[in-house]
Amino acid sequence: MEAPELPVPEGLDSSAVSSEDSFFSFFDIFLFSLIAAFTVYWFFFRKKKEEIPDYRPLQTPAATLRETSFIEKMKKTGKNIVVFYGSQTGTAEEFANRLSKDTQRYGMRGMATDPEEYDMSELSRLTEIENSLAMFCVATYGEGDPTDNAQDFYDWLQETDADLSGVKYTVFGLGNKTYEHFNAMGKYLDKRLEELGAERIFDLGVGDDDGNLEEDFITWREQFWPALCEYFGVEATDEDSSIRQYELLVHNDVNMNKVYTGEMGRLKSYEIQKPPFDAKNPFLASVSVNRKLNKGGERHLMHLELDISGSKIRYDSGDHVAVFPTNDAKIVTDIGKILNTDLDIVFSLNNLDEESNKKHPFPCPTTYRTALSHYLDITNPPRTNVLYELAQYASDSKAQEFLRKMASSSSDGKSQYLKWVVEDRRNILAILQDLPSLRPPIDHLCELLPRLQARYYSIASSSKVHADSVHVCAVVVEYITKAGRTNRGVATTWLRHQIPPENGHRPTVPVYVRKSQFRLPFKPSTPIIMVGPGTGIAPFIGFIQERAWLQQQGKQLGETVLYCGCRFQAEDFLYQEQLEQWQQEGVLTQLNVAFSRDQPNKVYVQHLLKKNKENVWHLIHDANAHIYICGDAKNMARDVQNAFCEIVAELGNMTQTQAVDYVKKLMTKGRYSSDVWS
Repeated sequence: MEAPELPVPEGLDSSAVSSEDSFFSFFDIFLFSLIAAFTVYWFFFRKKKEEIPDYRPLQTPAATLRETSFIEKMKKTGKNIVVFYGSQTGTAEEFANRLSKDTQRYGMRGMATDPEEYDMSELSRLTEIENSLAMFCVATYGEGDPTDNAQDFYDWLQETDADLSGVKYTVFGLGNKTYEHFNAMGKYLDKRLEELGAERIFDLGVGDDDGNLEEDFITWREQFWPALCEYFGVEATDEDSSIRQYELLVHNDVNMNKVYTGEMGRLKSYEIQKPPFDAKNPFLASVSVNRKLNKGGERHLMHLELDISGSKIRYDSGDHVAVFPTNDAKIVTDIGKILNTDLDIVFSLNNLDEESNKKHPFPCPTTYRTALSHYLDITNPPRTNVLYELAQYASDSKAQEFLRKMASSSSDGKSQYLKWVVEDRRNILAILQDLPSLRPPIDHLCELLPRLQARYYSIASSSKVHADSVHVCAVVVEYITKAGRTNRGVATTWLRHQIPPENGHRPTVPVYVRKSQFRLPFKPSTPIIMVGPGTGIAPFIGFIQERAWLQQQGKQLGETVLYCGCRFQAEDFLYQEQLEQWQQEGVLTQLNVAFSRDQPNKVYVQHLLKKNKENVWHLIHDANAHIYICGDAKNMARDVQNAFCEIVAELGNMTQTQAVDYVKKLMTKGRYSSDVWS
């Protein structure tokens, strides 16, 4: 067949070549151009990419993660106990790791596992492994919800009719009694596994973070292991449970471009950040506004605006923004000095279990300075397992005994730990300062300390008005401990200093948005009652902003009632001018502010609710208003709920029990929502 006639490339004389010659000449030039282009790409772009540090993406696509079977992995590595964790702040993951490590004392082998990384429908196959056991450490988040990494597992449990007969399990739940749905996930999982035919080999453990979560866990764990030994007919060995999980590798000759330098260093290494942005792939937002909110007083309350333009991040009023903070540089330096360590040494901690998905406890290679600044929690009181393992490095026998006693399950030990560590708020630096003979190797300390977690803040803006920014309202945490030390909040102290210059490069903050169930009613005409003292006002600024925008769109608004509180009207009446303007514009129907310390007797939001009880009852009973509570869970939220119950009982002619049931029904219907913290 004759070759088709092709256009002759520019620069060639068409009369000088035949159709066939023209084809091959063009093909040769095209091929040469293609090779040249590929060479240029390889040299300039591929090479440039290779020069960027070898940062593995923090978020692996679910499809890739699900390719690995945890059953096959257990068979391959000789494991017979799997400890799944549902963790939002890292505590449940920490407990799971401790349980997994315990297994070696009983001649068994365990692995701590994120359920998000595996196909949990494989639970039924656990019977293929002899003396197998599935353990679960699950936290409850928000209003009885699963943690983000356990959401898919929770959905599967609700929908499945799998037969788990023969599967052995036990559950330890983490919760907080100040919340309405205390330990809901632990209780649900324990019950649901039994319904599917699995066999519970030890009772559900419930930890209360409002009390002493560490003590609850230790007590449960100390009872669990003897029960497991009896069930499987095994005995404890003499193997030391403090055996290292990671080995130290010091890098003397390393390409510094491949050394991790923290979240911001990692994110800046990419010319363009790619969505979606979440806990494993945060967005580097610039700080456009950082101003002090209060006019006086000892505290520092701040309003920040984080620029998310170009990120494709979307949020709704009531959502949370997570911030990845950096530890105080002075604390980091002081730890280095007290341990006589060069903090700029480049090192890696490599998992001794080569089959583990978790190759390092944090991104490696890195420096001790980076690890202590960005990856490790150095400000919270360490847990008992850390004290137990550190004890071996105390040269003074009394100090060694003291640490081991606090790490024990004895009542005296628990009491001592509660007083000396928890109540006195001793962080790792304070413990090293108060026990001069305790000088652990810094690499083991880095292995033992938990990961530094993101901090969550209610978003104080509406995306209808501020689509390209997220606003934060926060108070800088600073207090004197019982031991006389000054402790400062990690994130708020760091954020306080992220002040954008008038001209020049803005400071940046790694963030992502976490969805919430704290939502305005679908109909703008539905009345709302908002109760948020202090920085609890944050989400309501977003709510009112959105209602002001809706009013501008011609929508009819229901009554918008706010109960907020501060200490002194002249000092810390947050967003006063903005709130008063909204009231003048008719967006905010009622502005009720409790100035708690402007008079001899303290006045709080619950007192104002009771004072306006007739109007409150009318809005709830007659106008079907939605109620929103934001702020402290332990005192305020409980007192406010009690106030609503009293109003319902009195004006609804109900008994106290009937009133409590009435308020709980409002919660069930989504008309009473809480966004609280302890």
